[in-house]
Amino acid sequence: MRDEDFLAERFEAHRGHLRAVAQRMLGSVAEAEDAVQEAWVRTSRSDTSHVDNLGGWLTTVVGRICLDMLRSRRSRAEQPLDPEAPVPATVPGPEQDALLADSVGGALLVVLDTLTPAERLAFVLHDLFAVPYEEIAGVIGKSPAATRQLASRARRRVRGAQDADPDPVAPARRRELVDAFLAAAREGDFEGLLEVLDPDVVVRTEAGVTTGALAVAKGAATYSRHMVGVPVPALVEGATGIALLADGRVARTLAFTFVHDRIAVIDITTDPARAARTDVILL
Repeated sequence: MRDEDFLAERFEAHRGHLRAVAQRMLGSVAEAEDAVQEAWVRTSRSDTSHVDNLGGWLTTVVGRICLDMLRSRRSRAEQPLDPEAPVPATVPGPEQDALLADSVGGALLVVLDTLTPAERLAFVLHDLFAVPYEEIAGVIGKSPAATRQLASRARRRVRGAQDADPDPVAPARRRELVDAFLAAAREGDFEGLLEVLDPDVVVRTEAGVTTGALAVAKGAATYSRHMVGVPVPALVEGATGIALLADGRVARTLAFTFVHDRIAVIDITTDPARAARTDVILL
């Protein structure tokens, strides 16, 4: 196989993920396709023999292209033609990366359009695709610390959008969903887990992102059989969730985001030292 054919094959393996990144960045299916195509043009002209992680490298390439497109759009005061186009919840590829899709409601698309291009890129790449701040900093031309601040600012505005969601889940119902999730996980009840999980549920940990109810339910049912510690319903940084206690100390936390009466996002802190510093109130 020729080198260019091999590169094209590797690129195609990541196309779904790149399209998902671009669509969330740009809010437009057509513009996302243009960005991915431009990424291929740049890739085909580059020497990638030194690239160890092609998927990560391509993600930053698409990020740069989207950043340029957003800045150009902003200078012309344009809006994407299809800002509410559906975003694929899962995309094919070896890493099975995905977007949050509708996990924070329709307000997310609106609030993303209020962010600066750099804020939007920092938030999307880090919070939705777990790209390290150091890599994002290279894309936007800022220090990792400044990039972290951009993402933090964007995150606060997105959380504001969550609070403004027209279909909020009441606190009492959130607790019911957490209790049902915990009971189903303890019993290895796969069907019970699917009942409380959004089909496009996203689980985020320090190690990466898992998406889709089937994968998350399978993981939860499997993990529960080897769980070390006692899971207890709790408020985790103000969000309804679960704290895993070991020797009376918080060893792991799960914070839940709810949309349309389902669990849509689960943020898990697996590092015991970090979990111990988390603001946790046992329920």
